[in-house]
Amino acid sequence: MPNYRRSRTKGGTFFFTVVTHNRLPIFNNVVNIRTFRAISNDVRNELPFNEIACVILQDHIHCIWKLPEDDHDFSKRWGIIKARFTKYLRSSGCDVTGYAGQIWQKRFWEHKIRDINDLNNHLDYIHYNPVKHGYVNNVIDWPYSSFQRFVDNGYYAIDWGSDVIIKNEDQYGE
Repeated sequence: MPNYRRSRTKGGTFFFTVVTHNRLPIFNNVVNIRTFRAISNDVRNELPFNEIACVILQDHIHCIWKLPEDDHDFSKRWGIIKARFTKYLRSSGCDVTGYAGQIWQKRFWEHKIRDINDLNNHLDYIHYNPVKHGYVNNVIDWPYSSFQRFVDNGYYAIDWGSDVIIKNEDQYGE
């Protein structure tokens, strides 16, 4: 069995890719997206972390979290979020037959953000992802992203993304 090594950097900033089992499009409706966000917020209140950026697509999520200075356990947080969302889906009547009851891929991709350039590259990747996957033509048009907050704070121009080229796409865990 492989020995997966996770970073144990207390107070670290991490990029994550979390994918549904067999790319099940569980986030193809606003109720599931809102419920996922509510569950994430509940877990954030119980086990604090700062969500720097996030995008929710039909079958996967990308986000960046900053953990508290005395904590490294992002796996525990993801485990709780995934378990609670799975429980919600099963109780909601969502058709998960044909997936052997699996909702999520067993693991997730994580990358420790090394510096400001690495952070900026990952922010660009997260926010451009809905265009990359063909959901929208303009980054601003995807409502399930932190992009608007970044526009409001002056980080991006509202028309950002029209000339973006994402480099080294293999480092983002899709």
